Amino acid sequence: MAAFPPPEMKGPPVRPIASVLCLGLLATPAVAQETLTVYAPDYFGSEWGPGPAIKDAFEARCDCDLEYRIGDLLPRLMLEGDRTDADVAIGFNTDVTKEARETGLFAPHGVDTSDLTMPIDWTDDVFLPFNWGHTAFVYDTTRVENPPESFDALLNAPDDAYSIVIQDPRTSISGLAMLLWVKEIYGEDAEEAWEKLEPKVLTVTQGWSESYGLFTEGEADMVLSYTTSPAYHIIAEDDDTKKAAIFPEGHYFMVELAAKLEGTDNPDLADQFMQFVLSEEFQSIIPEGNWSMPAKLPEDQLPEGFQQLEMPDTVLFLSEDEAAAIRDEAVEEWLSAFGAG
Repeated sequence: MAAFPPPEMKGPPVRPIASVLCLGLLATPAVAQETLTVYAPDYFGSEWGPGPAIKDAFEARCDCDLEYRIGDLLPRLMLEGDRTDADVAIGFNTDVTKEARETGLFAPHGVDTSDLTMPIDWTDDVFLPFNWGHTAFVYDTTRVENPPESFDALLNAPDDAYSIVIQDPRTSISGLAMLLWVKEIYGEDAEEAWEKLEPKVLTVTQGWSESYGLFTEGEADMVLSYTTSPAYHIIAEDDDTKKAAIFPEGHYFMVELAAKLEGTDNPDLADQFMQFVLSEEFQSIIPEGNWSMPAKLPEDQLPEGFQQLEMPDTVLFLSEDEAAAIRDEAVEEWLSAFGAG
C-alpha cells in the first residue's frame, strides 16, 4: 500500500552512543549481535512508512539488529538468486507472487493464519499477509458534489463531469490493480469501459505518489487510490473532505505480504520475524504506519479514523494464477484505449 508523509518531516532518530572512560583497563569486547536483513520497498523503509517503528519493536524483542535494504523487491531478488543477502522480504502483493513463487527462493512461513481479520480466507503457506485494502477512487467533497454511485455511473457520466488521475499499470501496483478491477467487472467489455473512462482522465502517472500529490494540490477531482486513504486525512489533518466512492459492483482487494528466504543464514531469526508479523504489536503499527488495514487486528482496536471509513460489501479478488492469466490481455486493452506506447 501507499504510505503518506507526515504533516511535518522530522529528522532521523538519534541512537545513543555509549562512551567508555579509559581507566587504564582493557575494555571487554562487545558481543556482536545477529543481523536480520529485510528487503523492502522504498515506502516501507522510509521515515514516514511503517518500517522504522517495526524495526524498533522487533529489535526490542530479538536482541538483534534489523537492517532494511530498500528498493524493487522481486527484480532484485531474481537478479541475486541464491546469492541474496536477504533473510526476509516484505512488501509483495498477490499480483506478483506467482512469479516470485516460481523462483524457488522462498520457504514456508510456518505461521498460523486461521484467525486473520481479512475479508477473504487465506491459506498460502509461503506468503504471509500483513495488511490489505481495496482499490478505489478517492474524491474531494469540496470539488465533487455528486460523486458516482457505481462504476457504470462513473463511466457513463459526461466527459467533463470529473477530472481523474490514475497510475500506469505497467509501472504501478495500484495501476495494475485497477486494470484487474476493470477486467473482473467488465470482462470482454473491458476495453469499451476504458474508452469511456479515458476522456475523464486528466493524466496517467508512473506511480501512486505523483498521482496523489496532484489530487491533494487540487489539480484533479478524483484519484485512483485505496478505500483507506481518507483515514490519513481524518487522523493526520483533521480533514473529512476526502472520501472513497464505494461501488456496488465491488472493489478489487489487495493484500501485502512477507516471505522468508529459503537460503537465509539466520533461519531462527527469520522465523521470529515471521511470527512477529501477525503479533498485536506489529499489527497495531500498520493502520497509521502504512494507512491500510492490518491483517490481524479486531475492528474495535483500529484507530477511530479507520472505524469511520466506508467499506464495500462486495470484494473482488483474483488468485495469482487468475491474475497472471488475464494480465497481458488487460494491459493491451488499456493501451488500446489510452493510445499509450
